[in-house]
Amino acid sequence: MVCESWKTQLDTYLDGELPSEEMHVFDGHVRICTSCAADALARVQMKRTVQVAGKRFTPSAEFRRRVQQSIAARPRRGLARFGWMIAPAMIAVLVVTGLAVTYVGRQRVHQEQAYSELADLHVATLASSSPVDVVSSDRHTVKPWFQGKVPFTFDLPELQNSEFSLLGGRITYLGQTPGAHLIYAVRKHKISVFIFQEGSVRGRWDEGSPVTKELSFNMETWSQGSLRYCILGDAAAADINNLAELLKRATGS
Repeated sequence: MVCESWKTQLDTYLDGELPSEEMHVFDGHVRICTSCAADALARVQMKRTVQVAGKRFTPSAEFRRRVQQSIAARPRRGLARFGWMIAPAMIAVLVVTGLAVTYVGRQRVHQEQAYSELADLHVATLASSSPVDVVSSDRHTVKPWFQGKVPFTFDLPELQNSEFSLLGGRITYLGQTPGAHLIYAVRKHKISVFIFQEGSVRGRWDEGSPVTKELSFNMETWSQGSLRYCILGDAAAADINNLAELLKRATGS
């Protein structure tokens, strides 16, 4: 088959491990080959499912109890007479640490699940024969199209004198939450901008992360004006950050 040589490198491509020139060539091929695009989407979904599943373990109460009993049953010889004071303190530290690790672990899983869902939406949209429902480079055409279709309004930036161009938008869903999905282009890269009501997706994001790397995508997320924005694409981190700044200025103006 013509695509057999491409498909043997799909995993390396999705992990972002190909040389930069080969990555650009592969990007172009995936955009025009529906077979490779479908395989890429399936592998992205599988990789993300494995990532999330591998981080779902939370120590049970029984496991903590056995650890605590093991520590309490073997006090150090020189400290035996102080065991009645040290053991409860150690147990308290273990319990608090365990609860903190569990909370952080769950937060990380929630964040990775949200990023995984958005990455899947990004890949599926670009692989679609109709990636946008409203096709226009005019923000004054795209923004009004969403009125009545999503329960919020938003502002789009003026792109004149920038490297970015607006391709259009569509309605999307994160779980059961409706949102706006905008597609921008910078040079040969396509970037997704997702917008949701902050209250509907609260708790899914790490506020401390600027641009993060997820597989072969760069992402940035922030909250502004009761809305949650997330930018995702295979463009450089600098491009993601520049588009984020344009959106922030448009919203703040």
